[in-house]
Amino acid sequence: MDIELGIQNVARTVTFSTEQSADEVNNVIAEAVENGKTINLTDDKGRRIVVPTGSLGYAIIGSETKHAVGFGNL
Repeated sequence: MDIELGIQNVARTVTFSTEQSADEVNNVIAEAVENGKTINLTDDKGRRIVVPTGSLGYAIIGSETKHAVGFGNL
């Protein structure tokens, strides 16, 4: 599962993969935001990702996070 976190006032996103399901990640983020705590997630390499909820701009939770640029026939 790929996760992308946008942090306020930071140009680069935090992007990582995790073994957690989309529902688990959503619940962790929602609970942290609701209670004003930090978001604590673990990536698939065992690293901890800790983000203060006040700094979170957005979260994209999905099986694939792809950014593609294409040019169609105009």
